[in-house]
Order: sequence, then C-alpha cells, then structure tokens
Amino acid sequence: MSVFPSPDAPHIPVLLDEVIAALAPQPGDVIVDATFGAGGYTRALLDAGASVHAFDRDPDAIGAGRKWRETEENPPRLVLHPRRFSEMVAAMRDAGVSRVDGVVMDIGVSSMQLDQADRGFAFSSDGPLDMRMGQDGESAADFLNTADEAQIADVLYHYGEERQSRRVARAIVAARPLETTGDLARVVRKALGYRPGAPKDPATRSFQAVRIHVNAELAELEQGLSGAEELLSEGGRLAVVSFHSLEDRIVKRFLRDASSANATGSRHLPQAETAPATFRDVSKAIRPGTAELDRNPRARSATLRHAVRTATSAREAA
Repeated sequence: MSVFPSPDAPHIPVLLDEVIAALAPQPGDVIVDATFGAGGYTRALLDAGASVHAFDRDPDAIGAGRKWRETEENPPRLVLHPRRFSEMVAAMRDAGVSRVDGVVMDIGVSSMQLDQADRGFAFSSDGPLDMRMGQDGESAADFLNTADEAQIADVLYHYGEERQSRRVARAIVAARPLETTGDLARVVRKALGYRPGAPKDPATRSFQAVRIHVNAELAELEQGLSGAEELLSEGGRLAVVSFHSLEDRIVKRFLRDASSANATGSRHLPQAETAPATFRDVSKAIRPGTAELDRNPRARSATLRHAVRTATSAREAA
C-alpha cells in the first residue's frame, strides 16, 4: 500500500520498474530523487521503505509534495528541497547527511510542466513564452527578444541540433517581439517550411534549444552527476533517465570516464595509467518496451543508464 494518497490519475514516470530495479531500494536506505516532479519515483522508493530527499526548483512541484507530508508518519521519510539538483551536495550537508545509498535523475521538462499552457514549454497550446522551470530569472521571451541573432543561432544549433539555425534566428529577430509559444512556433514553421501531417513539427528543435538554454540544463546535469559521485557511498547506485542525445551523451561520457579503470587497452601497448574507477557495473542504454510506449508515447525517446559506486574517492570537478 502506498505511503501517500494517490491522485485520481497518478503520474507514472518513464521506465519506473527499470529504475527501481537499478536502485534496488531497501528499508532504511537514504536516496536522492534529484528531479521530484510529480513524485512518481519518490512514491515507489517510499513504498520500498527508503527515506527520500527530493529536489525540485519548481515551486509548484514542491507545493504538491508538501501536501503528501500531511499524511506521512512522524518523523517523515520525505524531505523536500526547493533547490536545483546541482546543489545537492550542499543541501544534503545542510540536512546533516554526508552519504546516500542511491541517486535518481529524470532529466528535462516534466509532463506536468508540458501540460500547463501558462508555463510556456509546449506549442501544442498557446501560452506565454516562458519555459522557466524555477519560475524565476530570464524567460524564453526575454532571451529571444533581446539576444543578438548570432547568439540565438548558436543556442539553436548547439542545444537543438538545428541545421538551419541561422535562418531561424534571422526570422526570430525580424518578427520581434515574440510574446507567446504560438508566436515562436509560427515563426519557426514559416522559416523552415511546415507540412501539416509531417512526423515531426519543425518547431520542436527550437523549443528544446531555448528551454535548455533558459534553464542551463546541460550544466545542471554535469554538476548533478558530479554531486552524485561525491554523495554516493560504496555500493550506492546511480540511475539517470535522459530524453535526447545531448543529455545521453553527457551521461554516457561521465560513466565511461568514471569507470575507465575497468576498461582494458591493447595487450600490445604499454598499460596506460588511469585513475581508479569511481563507478562499476555500468549498464548499457535501456529503453522503454512496447507496452510502455503504448501507454505513454512521450517515453519513446527515454534512455536509462545506471551504475554502482566504488570505494574510490570522488574525482575533482573539472
């Protein structure tokens, strides 16, 4: 039986069974849910008897989590941190915790944020051009209406892998000011040519790029991975779910470098000197099965990678 009351339509996170299997939570474990969102992973971890420190920069997510606490036992096994997960090491120290048994990250925008038109993450319904996960700082409209054309093109190219980034940036600058998600979608579609019924809307890449830039998502991910390496105890488990190639490359490279001492070089060459591995048992990419994709089409781009912490001291952040 769940520790907390379930909403009428409970949110089921992507690859839930696979993530919980990777973390293997035990009663008494302390686990960090770095991206609380609607709390799907946290709920399963609490049901397994673990204590959870949940992070989210979105005040709406934290507010919803606080309502759970009203029915929880005392002392609570859920601790909410209204902070970026890149700050997890400092936050856990403030909470008096130096080591944890698991860390889970579900990178990117949440379904809750996508489904709220007034948050400005999606072009499926018109809303203010916002895209801020933490609801503070520079919005998407602020960036697109003030940045120069070259900066916008760089963001679209590097974070959206948009091959025609200069053309789109030129169109955005010419159409300013942009105020709504519909404004941005129309400009991008016109610049790239939009055929209704095409398998992918041409605005998708630009929305992804602007969102990543506004929220500094890739830097957050890199800092969060380093934080997990520092916090995890020997035998602790890390599980990361990403949703596009930019994120997955960062996770794959991090785990490759962290477990590099386990790699074997050519027997014909001198043994290269490598630092002791900080992670072992690194998984291959795990993706949703057909049944999950039928239930949740948004899971189609999800990739899970997980690994186990060794006893080696954490590497210094680059």
